[in-house]
Amino acid sequence: MDVDLGITNQVTSQMLLSIFILAYAVGPLFLGPLSEVYGRVIVLQLANLFFLIFNLACGFARTGAQMLVFRFLAGLGGSAPLAIGGGILADCFRPEERGKAIGVYSLAPLIGPAVGPIAGGFVTQNTTWRWVFWAVTIADAVIQVTGIFLLQETWAPVLLEKKVKKLRKETGNDALYAEGSRQETVVQKLETSLKRPFILLFTQPIVIVFAIYMAYLYGLVYLVISSFPALFTSDAYYGESTQIGGLHYISLAIGYFVGAQATGRFNDWLYARLKRRNNGVGVPEFRVPVMMVCGVLLPAGFLWYGWSAEARLHWIMPDIGAGILAAATICGYYAIQTYIIDSYTKYAASAVAAISCLRSLAGFSFPLFGPAMVAILIGIPAPFVFWKYGATLRARSQYAAGS
Repeated sequence: MDVDLGITNQVTSQMLLSIFILAYAVGPLFLGPLSEVYGRVIVLQLANLFFLIFNLACGFARTGAQMLVFRFLAGLGGSAPLAIGGGILADCFRPEERGKAIGVYSLAPLIGPAVGPIAGGFVTQNTTWRWVFWAVTIADAVIQVTGIFLLQETWAPVLLEKKVKKLRKETGNDALYAEGSRQETVVQKLETSLKRPFILLFTQPIVIVFAIYMAYLYGLVYLVISSFPALFTSDAYYGESTQIGGLHYISLAIGYFVGAQATGRFNDWLYARLKRRNNGVGVPEFRVPVMMVCGVLLPAGFLWYGWSAEARLHWIMPDIGAGILAAATICGYYAIQTYIIDSYTKYAASAVAAISCLRSLAGFSFPLFGPAMVAILIGIPAPFVFWKYGATLRARSQYAAGS
C-alpha cells in the first residue's frame, strides 16, 4: 500500500493506522451530545452512512494525503457506536442487568483491531489492499440496510416528544408539551448538549481520572498491536511470513473474549451480592472490584509479553502475555464503562464521549511516540482510590445526580 500511495516516511505510514483512531477522539464529542437532542437511531444511521461513503473512498485513494483524509472522515462516522452505545445501554438496562450487555458492548471495539489484521492479511495476499476497504464497505452496507428495519429509538425524551406530537394530532390540543420542551429552543438544546462532554471532561473528577485511566489502557493495547508485525515477521525475532505472523492476533481475540465473558457474569453476580448487603441499594462503586483485577493483571501481562519477546522464547510465550493483557484491558474497559453509565445515567452518552476522547487520543499517539515499553505500574492505584473515594466525588457532581 505504501508503494501504491507513494509513501516513503515511516511516521506517515503509521499515521494511516492512527489517523482513524484520532477521528475516534473527535467524533464522540459531537455525536454523543447530538444523540441526546435528536435521538440515538438517526445519529447512528447517518454516522454509519458517513463511514460507509468515506471507507469506500479509501479503496480508491491514489495518494497518501487522500488516504489520510478519507481515513479520518471514515473514523468520524465510525465513532458513533462508541459515542452512543453507552447511552443506549443506560436507556435499556437497569444497573443489575447491565453487566452482560456491557460485556458484549465492550468486546466489539477491542476484538475488531485484534481479528481485523488477520482477515486483512489474507485478503491482501489473494487480491489487493484496496479490497480490504471494499469488503468492509459491503459488510457495512448490509448493516446499514438491516438497521433501517431493526433499530428502534431508546432515548426517552425523543420518545416522549413523539408521543406528545401524536396526542396533539389525535386530540387537536396544541397546548400539549413534553416536559422541558418549552424551556429551550433547538439551538439552545444543541448548545447545551455540545458543551456537556467538555464540561464533564474538565470539571468532573470522576470523568477526568477514568478518561486518563481508559486512555492508558487503550494506548497500551494499540502499542502492543502496533508491535506485532515487527516482532513476529522481523528476522531479528521470529521471522514468520506476513500471513502466519498475523495469526498471533488471535491471542488478543481469545483474551478479549474470555475476559468479557468472565467479567460480565462475575460483575453481575458481585453487584447483586453487594447490593443485598447494602440494604438493597446499589451504587457505582460496586463495579470497582472488577477494576482491581485489571490493575493486577495488566502489568503482569505487559511484562510477560515484553520479557518473553525480548528473550526470544517460543512464540506461544508472548502470545500468552498478550492474551493476559487483552483480558485485563477489557476487564478495566468494562468496569469503567459500567461505573460511568451508573454514575451519569441521564447523560451517559456525553460522559462516555468525554472518556472516549482521551482513550482514542492515546490509541492514536502511543504507536507513534511510544515504541519503547512504557512504565506500566502507574495504573494499579486508580481502582483502589475509587473504591474509597468514589461516592464522595459523585456526591459533589450535579451531573452524577442527574440534574
